[in-house]
Amino acid sequence: FSVTIHLSPPASSPPDQEQKVSPKRPCRLSPPSKAAPPPKFISDLRIAVVCSSNQNRSMEAHNLLKKRGYNVESYGTGSCVKLPGPTFDKPNVYDFSVTYEEQRQDLKRKDAAFYTQNGLLNMLDRNRRIKAHPEKFQECDKEFDIIVTCQERVFDQVIEYLTSHGNTTGNITHVINVEIKDNHEDATLGAFVIHDLIKEICAAADHEDELEEIIEKMESKKKQKFLYSPSFY
Repeated sequence: FSVTIHLSPPASSPPDQEQKVSPKRPCRLSPPSKAAPPPKFISDLRIAVVCSSNQNRSMEAHNLLKKRGYNVESYGTGSCVKLPGPTFDKPNVYDFSVTYEEQRQDLKRKDAAFYTQNGLLNMLDRNRRIKAHPEKFQECDKEFDIIVTCQERVFDQVIEYLTSHGNTTGNITHVINVEIKDNHEDATLGAFVIHDLIKEICAAADHEDELEEIIEKMESKKKQKFLYSPSFY
């Protein structure tokens, strides 16, 4: 005998009982992004390193101190930025607003081989990784606890500026000169001297009371004289 099987289609929902579909909700795989916290420094002291053009000596020290975790900025006191040219009497002159990258490209166009050999292209490449362009100390409206200069003439210019433009907040700053010759090798050595000096100052229980003693200690250790003068904003 045979059996006939009838397959019925699945029962459909009545018109008034349509299947409800949940509304789509956005899927968030990670929490909302937050603003990056301010960098943490190993000392609360605000430090500035100043040379003439904010290119070699101050930037070498800026780079080292920044890597070691200090709150540091760098400046120049010159009327313009000067970099060595093909001859002593033909320097490359730029305004402080010209970026390090623009200066680097300009020197590459002029003579890439020459400026690679004398280290200027490498120096500018380092500088542009630290900040956009050189900065003029006399145009800065920030206050610093410690200002380290790299040349006696720069030391005098900083003191002169603070004296003539001070008496605003009355906050004290300590200006120290570490004499450094303006070449790549001496800039590197001088940066470590500045670092050791800043390290001693920041480690002091009361840097203002102990500062002169620290300077005398560092002069004996480094076998060089530092100029020092307190000044006020």
